[in-house]
Amino acid sequence: MIDVIIPTYNGAALLPTCLDSLRRQSRRDFLVTVVDDGSRDESLALLAQRYPEVQVVALAQNRGLATAVNAGIAATSAPIVVLLNNDTEADPCWLEQLVGALERFPQFAFAASKLLLFDRRDQLHSAGDYYRTNGVPGSRGVWEKDSGQYDAVAEVFGPCAGAAAYRRSALERLAENGRVLDEDLVMYCEDVDLNLRARLVGMRTVFVPTAVVYHKLSATGGGNLASYYCGRNFMLVWAKNMPGTTARRAWPSLLRSEAGFALHSLWHARESAARARLWGQLAGLRALPHFLRKRVKKRPIVATEDTAFTEMILN
Repeated sequence: MIDVIIPTYNGAALLPTCLDSLRRQSRRDFLVTVVDDGSRDESLALLAQRYPEVQVVALAQNRGLATAVNAGIAATSAPIVVLLNNDTEADPCWLEQLVGALERFPQFAFAASKLLLFDRRDQLHSAGDYYRTNGVPGSRGVWEKDSGQYDAVAEVFGPCAGAAAYRRSALERLAENGRVLDEDLVMYCEDVDLNLRARLVGMRTVFVPTAVVYHKLSATGGGNLASYYCGRNFMLVWAKNMPGTTARRAWPSLLRSEAGFALHSLWHARESAARARLWGQLAGLRALPHFLRKRVKKRPIVATEDTAFTEMILN
């Protein structure tokens, strides 16, 4: 069996497209769990009336995407966990192809989908994610026209959690204080943090080009919210996870990237997103001691730098 977990917040307008596409899947051995993160719209009524087959986990108040995903993982038990954003439409063969890759390739713990833009279906959003030593994550192929350049099955640093499959056994091994995602990150980069932790213990990700999902980019979040949390979390994820040898070599590049973001924000300070990013960086500095303590607690895991990790990270 497969558990498909969809976190949602005020997503009543988005859920039908997502859930209808799951009804059309060629593979049927899955259960859908929607985690409602304290929505104030008609999401719960919609789910009860139109999607009785869906299991609903309703949180009393909005606590952020990481908490919602953790609640969904805790409420399910299948050996494969699939995360899917509510602002997506899955190709009918998506689940068959994505989970099938984990079944064919036991050496991989995670599987990444090919994400295309919902309204421009020949344009890529992610063909698997990568990570740089300056603390800036990214997606392979982002904004490129999909002309077949990423149509080979390949190992990547990690998946975008907007449409990804995970072995539950791997997630249980990576859990910190019983939680898979770091709830202190709230949202944005919580999947980057998970991917880094996975690489540090030798877990690998396969990109599955035939597992296609169309994404309404940042339909739920985005804007100032994304700017704030990316500004905050880039440095925190780096500080928490970067192995010692790489950290000693790469900290100047982290400082340069953070300074570059700050200067850009100051130059564009009339724009709300720029101000939000700057406030996020300041919040990140305030949270830095807490995340450095997380690093100390997990030091036995990262004491020896993993070859598979360093081979997949980009300078």
